[in-house]
Amino acid sequence: MGRARGFARAGGERMSARKMGRAALWMRAPMLLWAIAFVGVSLGYVLVISFLTRDTEGYGVVARFTLDNYGRLLSPNYLKVFWQSVKLAFHTTAICLLIGYPFGYLMARASAFWRSILMLLVIVPFWTNALVRIYGWKILLMANGPINNFLMAIGLADAPLKLLNTYGAVLLGMVYALIPFMILPVYTSVEKLDWSVVEAGRDLGAGRVRAFFTVTLPLTAPGVMAGCVLVFVPSMGLFFISDLLGGATEVLAGSLIRDQLLKSRDWPFAAALSMVLLVITCALLWVYARLGGKSSDMTIF
Repeated sequence: MGRARGFARAGGERMSARKMGRAALWMRAPMLLWAIAFVGVSLGYVLVISFLTRDTEGYGVVARFTLDNYGRLLSPNYLKVFWQSVKLAFHTTAICLLIGYPFGYLMARASAFWRSILMLLVIVPFWTNALVRIYGWKILLMANGPINNFLMAIGLADAPLKLLNTYGAVLLGMVYALIPFMILPVYTSVEKLDWSVVEAGRDLGAGRVRAFFTVTLPLTAPGVMAGCVLVFVPSMGLFFISDLLGGATEVLAGSLIRDQLLKSRDWPFAAALSMVLLVITCALLWVYARLGGKSSDMTIF
């Protein structure tokens, strides 16, 4: 009898699990349909366009299959653009990490009052359009802007310095726009950290520096990886920052796609460029997942 009751209980639990699984599937169905309709269909359309031929007699495409759009990406000029984009994304991520980790660590360890103040400083920029904020930096960096006027007033410069339309200006704009996406994941990881583990390391003889590198940093690595992905991926395609602060001297992958789509009207080639960027993004997310990253670590709000 006892064995029969056990089988009945186990069967009931399996039935309950199946019902819960079906209920979860139905709850996810609207989200899946939304993703398929507004993400999957549009990406599929871009993928198809990337294999078609440009209509040389007008705007649009001709339904003729070709691989030339992807073959053109091997041109030295376009490879240089992608290399410039990757280099800028790497420098942006590195600087954001060097600034964002100490800031996120300090914010997580601060008192409730100062934590609120620091969090407000991080979130306030989101209240203003990014284009407006970057245009503000353009005004500051102009030849007759406040920075050059100040440097000449205190005697550090005899003539206006070339601050605008440089690689440094684009890098500054990228860091300014994307550093909150590094600070917030780091802050979340440090806030969730079990400090008793750090204290145990200190009790075993580790100093502050050694405890940080052997205990704190490895335990907050998921937040660091999430922040790096959240900064690196958008910095590959934010073309308006390079347009405003870099001018014609800094052409990035996002700018190239925009120009091919709107100026050259070469939609298939623009689609091919977009698919390459998408593949790079998916590769980064795959590496992040393989290293043990979780989607919850990338939640910043």
